[in-house]
Amino acid sequence: MAFTSNSGGGPMAEINVTPLVDVMLVLLIIFMITAPLMSHKIRIDLPQANPNVQEQNPPEPIDLAVKESGEIFWNDELVTEAMLQAQLRVSAQKNPQPELQIRADKDTKYQLIATVMANAKSAGMVKIGFITTSASAAQ
Repeated sequence: MAFTSNSGGGPMAEINVTPLVDVMLVLLIIFMITAPLMSHKIRIDLPQANPNVQEQNPPEPIDLAVKESGEIFWNDELVTEAMLQAQLRVSAQKNPQPELQIRADKDTKYQLIATVMANAKSAGMVKIGFITTSASAAQ
């Protein structure tokens, strides 16, 4: 290393860039070595579309109306509790299974609705929904 003397006695205005270049070269070599190690590949198996399979139409939902008096209507036909359980078991075996849509009056006791839902679950029904009507349509 060569040192220069300043004859004026003031501060030296030159910057020694040699250490800066040495540090930059070392960092460049480190990044060149470690960059390929940090990029790891993950294999993903994407699903393939099968054009031979036709889309099935979903089955018609089952409309189950529960009245305040305890009457139960299966698609607008009056059924007894034994008939309801038999029809639920038959519908649960279908593939694809239809959705059971329960429609109850505003004043129907919850115990009756809970019994219907328990019967549907014990029969094997998986898709159970509720239907509501708007206030203006009910009047």
